[in-house]
Amino acid sequence: MHTKEIIRSIETEEIENLKSQKKQELPLIYVGDTVKVGVRIREGGKERIQPYEGTVIAMRNGGINETITVRKIFQGVGVERVFLLHSPRIASITVIRRGRVRRAKLYYLRDRIGKATRVKQRFDRPV
Repeated sequence: MHTKEIIRSIETEEIENLKSQKKQELPLIYVGDTVKVGVRIREGGKERIQPYEGTVIAMRNGGINETITVRKIFQGVGVERVFLLHSPRIASITVIRRGRVRRAKLYYLRDRIGKATRVKQRFDRPV
C-alpha cells in the first residue's frame, strides 16, 4: 500500500471521530473580513484567552483541517498567524466587519503600508 492509500483508509475510519471534533458554532468567514480570534494561552498553571484581531488574507482546505491566515499590523510590523479553525486552542471567532475583495488570497497586502492596506467594507452580508 502506498502512503496516500494508508492515510485515506485511516481518515475514512476516523471520519465519525472527526465529525465530533468539528466546531458547529463557527460564523461564516470570508477572505477580506476583519475577525477577532480568541486564542487560549497557558501561562504557568493558568489559562487565559488572548484576542488576536486582523484581516483574513487566506483560507485553506475544508473539513477538519480548515485554516485561516489573519494579518495585523503591530507596532509598524506586519504579523500573520495561521489558525486551525477546529482546534481546541481557538476559544471564539467573531467577525468585526465584512470586507469587499475581488480575489481569493490577499497576499498583495504584504507589500502595502499604512492606509493602503485598508479593505473596503461590504454591507450586503450580515456581520
